[in-house]
Amino acid sequence: MQTVSIFVDVQNIYYTTRSAYKRNFDYNRFWAEVTDNRQVVNAYAYAIDRGDEKQRQFQNILRAIGFEVKLKPFIQRADGSAKGDWDVGITIDVLEAAKQSDIVVLASGDGDFDILLNTVRDKYQAEAHVYGVPSLTAASLMNAASRFIPIEDTLLL
Repeated sequence: MQTVSIFVDVQNIYYTTRSAYKRNFDYNRFWAEVTDNRQVVNAYAYAIDRGDEKQRQFQNILRAIGFEVKLKPFIQRADGSAKGDWDVGITIDVLEAAKQSDIVVLASGDGDFDILLNTVRDKYQAEAHVYGVPSLTAASLMNAASRFIPIEDTLLL
């Protein structure tokens, strides 16, 4: 049985599916698809904690599905800009998991992860599957993936 590690950039998936489709991502369907006949090694969902009750309920749903939810506080800067980025955390976790996984699944459209996926494939010989909204996923990320799976109707609520 193949081993799989799953990484979801929650903010990226939320905003890209809302922007492209005006719909939400179906995490249950996604989980069923990526874990079918596979042993889950790790499953992380990375989110920003704004202290909102509705958000806490959503995070509990992710936990019930099987994800470990990793949270960072939302930081509002004095100039009005905001900070809430998990790129470094995701990268470290993926590199650790790739050592023990046949497949690394990344749900994100962020092109910053293209180098990471090339490393996963080249150094660890793991497959790198990317789930993303086609029109909002960086071409470099799609090219770095062993397999790109478009987030379309069947993966939306």
